[in-house]
Amino acid sequence: QVQLVESGGGLVQAGGSLRLSCAASGRTFSRYAMGWFRQAPGKEREFVAAISTYGASTYYTDSVKGRFTISRDNVKNTVYLQMNSLKAEDTAVYYCGARFGTSDYALPSTYDYWGQGTQVTVSS
Repeated sequence: QVQLVESGGGLVQAGGSLRLSCAASGRTFSRYAMGWFRQAPGKEREFVAAISTYGASTYYTDSVKGRFTISRDNVKNTVYLQMNSLKAEDTAVYYCGARFGTSDYALPSTYDYWGQGTQVTVSS
């Protein structure tokens, strides 16, 4: 069982930055690949970024490449999402997920655990 708690969301102007954190409970954090997803009102949850168990591999959706960076600290049981050059279209609730396996990292259905989400609002 893994419990995930996101933090770091807020209101920021376009062009600004935020760093999201996702703290995980339990002693098996390093066994889980992690991902960040977001969901805007009226839209489906969409993939943002993912990272492998020890951070060797990272993946991003095209719209955030070069602006967002995913990282993890397996000692602190935390995964991060550094978001720079934010745009109004980045506004959404951001969720972190944990998955135990190597299946498609971009599909929400492949994740075993989810946090409660943190709101990110970018004003234009």
